[in-house]
Amino acid sequence: MMINKNHTIRVLLVDDEQEFVNVLANRLTKRHFHVTKQFSGAEAIRLLRKNDFDIAVLDLKMEDMDGIEVLKIFKLIAPEMPVIMLTGHGSDEAPGEGFALGAFDYLNKPCDLEILIEKIHKATYFSSIS
Repeated sequence: MMINKNHTIRVLLVDDEQEFVNVLANRLTKRHFHVTKQFSGAEAIRLLRKNDFDIAVLDLKMEDMDGIEVLKIFKLIAPEMPVIMLTGHGSDEAPGEGFALGAFDYLNKPCDLEILIEKIHKATYFSSIS
């Protein structure tokens, strides 16, 4: 998945907090990302089976599915796609488990937008050269 400088990064944003997703999606879109929003893990999995994304930003705690379970399925469907985990309910075990399953990075909510953007660029760059 080679990403060139003129490529708009396609982000799959998954979180059951709709207001958070809408605000974050708007902020990322203003910075020239192509953002697809999903408000449940199950819907995100269905979408990923039919579409390609450069990266996923995935909430750890959602009502329908645990983010770790969604991450496992994402890695089966699109093993090369980097995933950044977000959480407002972090535990000490969660980052280790996420990293062990292939998460690229892990941020607490609310996270600084510029840090998230930097991590998205870093993740998509590393996935494009591997």
